[in-house]
Amino acid sequence: MLVVVANDLPPAVRGRMKLWFVEPRPNVFVSGIKDSVAKTVMEYLMTHCPAESGVMLFRSLPQPPGYEIRTIGPTRKTFVTLSGLQLVIENLQSQ
Repeated sequence: MLVVVANDLPPAVRGRMKLWFVEPRPNVFVSGIKDSVAKTVMEYLMTHCPAESGVMLFRSLPQPPGYEIRTIGPTRKTFVTLSGLQLVIENLQSQ
């Protein structure tokens, strides 16, 4: 599985993404493509998305921890690696 969350994708890249992905929300793409295709899509995004796109990629892996996170440029969410485990940082807001 591959999930792509972006701040803003170039129109040509966004159109290409719709070949493999469902877009449940603007600039959020989800697909159950094979691992080999997921690697190809990730390489495509890494070479065709400028840093301003703010892309966060979540790819499932067959070995622990079961996923990997990669980013292109600054994203709205940040992540940290603790003991080899990549985690997305969430800020809790109390009311």
